[in-house]
Amino acid sequence: MTTADDLPQPPPPLPDRLSVDSRSPHYVAAVLEHGIGIRFNDRERFDVEEYCISEGWIKVAAGRTVDRKGRPLLIKLKGRVDAFYRSTAS
Repeated sequence: MTTADDLPQPPPPLPDRLSVDSRSPHYVAAVLEHGIGIRFNDRERFDVEEYCISEGWIKVAAGRTVDRKGRPLLIKLKGRVDAFYRSTAS
């Protein structure tokens, strides 16, 4: 017999703005536990550090360049942004 705790929970809704940096106010761990995909200008990107759907931008690392604290320098790219959950079909 299965209980409500045994059933998989649906993922939370995707926020308008999300960051993978845990120091950011836009970091949401519950959303990042699920596989998230970002489509930017009809092309899937795998290097996105932060996105905003309503403003239409993503931030990606600028090569291997890092700041003085060792974090990657980010550049903002503007265009059409779509976020989605990746299916976990095994």
